[in-house]
Amino acid sequence: MSTDAPTRTPTVDPATARHLHHLLAAEQRRGRLPSITAGIVRDGALVWSDAIGTTDGRAGGVAADTDTQYRMGSITKTFVAVAVMRLRDAGRLDLLDRFEDHVPGAQFGAATIAQLLSHGAGLQAETNGPWWERTPGGTWDELTGSLVGQRFRAGRRFHYTNVGFAALGELVARAHGTDWFDVVRRDLLEPLGMTRTTTRPSGKAAQGLAVHPFADVLLPEPEHDAGAMAPAGQLWTTAQDLARWAAFAGGDTAEVLSPDTLAEMYEPHTVNDEPGQAWTTAHGLGWQVWNLEGTRYAGHGGSMPGFLAGLRVQTESGDGVVTLTNTTSGLGPVAPALLAAYLEREPRTPEPWHAAGDPSALELVGTWHWGPSVSTAKVVGEHLVLGEPGQARGSRFERVGPDEWVGLDGYHTGEPLRVVRSADGAPSHLDLASFRFTRTPYDPAADVPGGVDEGGWR
Repeated sequence: MSTDAPTRTPTVDPATARHLHHLLAAEQRRGRLPSITAGIVRDGALVWSDAIGTTDGRAGGVAADTDTQYRMGSITKTFVAVAVMRLRDAGRLDLLDRFEDHVPGAQFGAATIAQLLSHGAGLQAETNGPWWERTPGGTWDELTGSLVGQRFRAGRRFHYTNVGFAALGELVARAHGTDWFDVVRRDLLEPLGMTRTTTRPSGKAAQGLAVHPFADVLLPEPEHDAGAMAPAGQLWTTAQDLARWAAFAGGDTAEVLSPDTLAEMYEPHTVNDEPGQAWTTAHGLGWQVWNLEGTRYAGHGGSMPGFLAGLRVQTESGDGVVTLTNTTSGLGPVAPALLAAYLEREPRTPEPWHAAGDPSALELVGTWHWGPSVSTAKVVGEHLVLGEPGQARGSRFERVGPDEWVGLDGYHTGEPLRVVRSADGAPSHLDLASFRFTRTPYDPAADVPGGVDEGGWR
């Protein structure tokens, strides 16, 4: 296919759109949500969106739509994390740097930047002052002067911390010599066209509301500037803007961030270990990650008084979903339900198969032996595949030079594979990170480490 071919925005079948609308409307009714808006992303585009309810939760009020602003809460943390990783990629910090190397004076200064990004610093979850989400915030010095600091030894375990992302926001601000949001707006929002993402409500915006648990009445929630705590959950956005961030999370980074760095951010660092439950949720570098029945997702949830939000993408396909609602509680798992319904009704058509293997690697295919264990080597596209990736020590390998390959998966990720040739130039054996793979089990001509018993097989 020509690289000059126009990009076609995926479309949603009308029946699928009606089904998604029904799911959203049913959730709005079930959860007694004043309003809710949602969107589905595929191939970097918002392919479906909808909104139910009114901005003030009253019949006859202003109808919500996909350009209505809501608070995104802790999804804000993903923007701060990307700003930190941009500093890393620019060579201005290392993830193993201590926080105090960049922001001196905090009680938790020995925690590393990576530990703060992954909620592994053991830092206290909340401030010691009044409930920061409902009261105006102060300065960084005021915040740090009131903190206790550590709850756990840094690196010991996952412990979610809003204070940790306040700290990372301060790091971003000091590194650039300006407010953290100025950095986010200039380096992230503007290049991505996210013009409706702000620190305070602007234009059409929903009222943050609490719904009484035992009556159909509403209570407005406060809205304010969170000050030094703002990087933990300050931002307002729309479904359209948040969908662009979901497209970013799905791989359409528009040169704002290296795809390799985004993939690095999705690597699990700390596992959310809930007693009695299987491990399905972890934190990478600023992003929540899920492993659900073998499918990997990344994203983040968000909550502030009067608002709940969600963003989730399949990391392999880039398909994703966003939701925003103006209630303090009551939202069920509608985001994954919407995405699952969309994927079931609008599955991706597999790309046509074409012969694209590397014929120069054909001499390496076939059966190899690591001791008595049998492995099969195949050429798939540009990769040499030894065994089955995802099973035992099966890996794909990428060519990095003549007779030199490097592992891409599992146990052998990053490990070197070298083709060793006999005098006639034919492959004699494979040297994989010191393991010797031979064409026959324990081939004595392949210089097997430790030697081969002279008596041979018996």
